[in-house]
Amino acid sequence: MAGVDASRLSLNTATVREQWSLAECIEGCARHGIGAVSPWRDKLHEMGTTAAARAIRDAGLGVSGLCRGGWYTEDGSLTQKVKDDNRRAVDEAAEIGAACLVMVVGGLPKGSKDLPAAQALVEEGLADTLDYARTVGVPVAIEPLHPMYAGDRACVSTTRQALDICDRLGDGIGVALDVYHVWWDFDLAKQIERAGRERLLAFHICDWLVPTKDLLLDRGMMGDGVIDIAHVRGLVEAQGFDGYVEVEIFSGDNWWTRDADEVLATMIDRAKDC
Repeated sequence: MAGVDASRLSLNTATVREQWSLAECIEGCARHGIGAVSPWRDKLHEMGTTAAARAIRDAGLGVSGLCRGGWYTEDGSLTQKVKDDNRRAVDEAAEIGAACLVMVVGGLPKGSKDLPAAQALVEEGLADTLDYARTVGVPVAIEPLHPMYAGDRACVSTTRQALDICDRLGDGIGVALDVYHVWWDFDLAKQIERAGRERLLAFHICDWLVPTKDLLLDRGMMGDGVIDIAHVRGLVEAQGFDGYVEVEIFSGDNWWTRDADEVLATMIDRAKDC
């Protein structure tokens, strides 16, 4: 399998969040020949959604996704505040032309140990967001997170679980698969086939380091860890996925401390072996 050319890469702004603003990410992607960008909402708000949309268009970049909606369990119930924030996220995704709105759905509410209740709350929230997203044509992408985050970030932990929700909610919703979160899953190949092209909305890459020093802020650059990225990429592309390959790396002690142009150049070089 051939590697990924820079024109098929997308820079998730988390990868250089400590070094660059969104405006700098847009300019840097254009300068390095990277095909797309995927903003986090904090960076988008700093720049302004309308200004960012214009700059992205002027640079000729795609937008592989907007990170992130969700957090349905944050208030312990599906409050109007949470609903409204997710509708704003949908509008922002539409304005910048994002291929999808990536959903980090939320973990257990504070003080709770009731995982099924949290999962039911998440599904109720996704249904509400999806009702609105359909009216503006923004696909909603559930991102299953590694089970280590079930308590605080996402009580949807597997691709199977995410697709079960998609089955119940219908059109307009699919999955964003990040190899960091799903590489370990023995059922992954079957579930990617089950998703099919229509529900494979985003594909994120980085690597799992051994040992991992921090479970949130010590992701690896592709090739530095144990994930068979090319294999997982092969699985999604066998279903017809032809979208951008998005690089999303949280790295407090390494990649966030380096020159951002070095990070992008390394991304491009490593992607050739993915």
